[in-house]
Amino acid sequence: MASRKTVRDDKQLSFDFGSGSSRMSKRKKKSAGSSSKGKRTAVKTKAKPKAKAKSKAKAKPKTKTKAKPKARAKAKTRGKTKVKAKTKAAKSTRKASRARAATAETMAEKQRDISISEFFAKNRHLLGFDNPRKALLTAVKEAVDNSLDACEEGHILPDLTISIVPVEKSDNRFTLNVIDNGPGILKEQVPNIFAKLLYGSKFHTLKMSRGQQGIGISAAGMYGLITTGEPVQIISRTSSRKPAQHYHVQIDTSRNKPEIVLDEECEFALSTGTSVTITLEGRYQKGKQSVDEYVAQTAMANPHAKIIYNAPDGKEYKYPRQSKELPFIPVEIKPHPYGVEVGVLYKMAKNSKSKTISEFLRKEFSRVSPRLAAQIAKGAKLSSRLRPKKLALKEADRLHEVINETRIMAPSSDCIGPIGEDHLIHGLKRVVSARFYSGCTRRPSVYRGNPFLIEAALAYGFRDSSDNGDPDKEPMMQLKRIANHVPLLYQQSACAVSKAVLETNWRNYGLAQSKGALPRGQMVLMVHIASVWVPFTSESKEAIAHYPEIIKEIKLAIQECGRKLGMYVRRQKRIKQEEAKRGYIKAYLPAIGEALRDILVLRDRQVSILVNRLKDTLERSRKF
Repeated sequence: MASRKTVRDDKQLSFDFGSGSSRMSKRKKKSAGSSSKGKRTAVKTKAKPKAKAKSKAKAKPKTKTKAKPKARAKAKTRGKTKVKAKTKAAKSTRKASRARAATAETMAEKQRDISISEFFAKNRHLLGFDNPRKALLTAVKEAVDNSLDACEEGHILPDLTISIVPVEKSDNRFTLNVIDNGPGILKEQVPNIFAKLLYGSKFHTLKMSRGQQGIGISAAGMYGLITTGEPVQIISRTSSRKPAQHYHVQIDTSRNKPEIVLDEECEFALSTGTSVTITLEGRYQKGKQSVDEYVAQTAMANPHAKIIYNAPDGKEYKYPRQSKELPFIPVEIKPHPYGVEVGVLYKMAKNSKSKTISEFLRKEFSRVSPRLAAQIAKGAKLSSRLRPKKLALKEADRLHEVINETRIMAPSSDCIGPIGEDHLIHGLKRVVSARFYSGCTRRPSVYRGNPFLIEAALAYGFRDSSDNGDPDKEPMMQLKRIANHVPLLYQQSACAVSKAVLETNWRNYGLAQSKGALPRGQMVLMVHIASVWVPFTSESKEAIAHYPEIIKEIKLAIQECGRKLGMYVRRQKRIKQEEAKRGYIKAYLPAIGEALRDILVLRDRQVSILVNRLKDTLERSRKF
């Protein structure tokens, strides 16, 4: 019976302790089982509490305690072996998970070309597609810019139709369609123009145009492809005797190559022109920085264009043509010597085919005559027979210094197409009904060798608003910024135009102005910069860089308009003062007549004659 109880107690111990005690209990079972073979019976014993099992385990026979130290030693050895195995496994896992150090060979395997379209697809905020509302505006702007440029280059008065239609069963998708009556696009050029970044005809030319980089319309199509998966749809016709071409194209961003989805002939209502349709994700919202505001300012800056705008809310806005004269068509010119950096001058000399340095200066730059070229070469201590390709860097540095010290004529304005003072005022009248208008066009100037021209126009005193007489309650001046006939709606505080306006003292012209703020008054100021290369702060073309030459010219144009405005404001103040004094005369003359009648004992007829004479005398003495 004792042997049976021992076996049962060992089983109970195996449940009380961990895995090590379980193994020990099994070994004890074997030793106990060998001594009690054949003596086991079917006697059942009751399960006892744990505390009693422990006490009985201590009171084991002396014959069985001899194997206990050996069993414990073996168990400890096995436990240590397992712990060591687990530690080694953990270390090997950490080594495997730890990143291996890169070598020159492994890094070289990962190097590859980055497609420009792939870069801008990941950084589309650089192109103005950083939020849905702005993306819709940017797409409209790029399509309209291309249409106006094409019409003006073809000497055609632009007729534009802009339509934005919401996509059915979608709150944030729109179908944009822009139709123009331009000269059209050749069939083989359509895929590259609308589905390849940095492809265009205006980047390498020095003449004014709305587009510059060859990114805009293809970037709008890429954004539409990314957000909706729809390709760009183009219909173009170059002649009334030829059928129109219908294309569906999309850009392969990994290679910056166009993919043609559809190419077929179709019918087109216009004899020549282009229709562009882009489905994209966007958000339509009225107010400032909206598509509605952009179209209105575009009509203001382009009075020669007829624009029909169908808004997403179903409303139609018509801007009839204000001028039947085409704007001045710019011609391409050579760079001006002023502002050209040393490195650019050195590179131009190395690539020149001219035989002498004087010939190089005459042929590669504008406003340089043979006499002036010889004078510059002599000032730089260079031989007139020196070949430009043999020009050293130090000699190029001396030549650059002498060019900046020499007085050279301003660049020709043939490369710049200003709106014109009269057309600026007509453009303002197209949108704003005011009591006073003023305009100014400055002479061409230069920054970094690029000619530019500044124009300004303002409208003061809105006819549909009442004058409360309190300058503190007047609204802030509305500032309209335009670059190469294109309105700029974003990043106003970062623009050189805003900096020049804020630094102008408008108190000199009779307007209230707080420090560091726009002046107060019922006024709209429009500033236009025309240049062969407008220095935008980013690829999205939203603000003009702060070049000192540009800020200076903007200030001069604003001040010229401000002087005319100051004369008008002061004259209006005098008129108001005179009207107030006349009111006093009309109010008090009858009382004066009655007093004189009582004092001088005059008749009524004499009093009326006297009052009329006093009135005429006072009015003649208060001329304005």
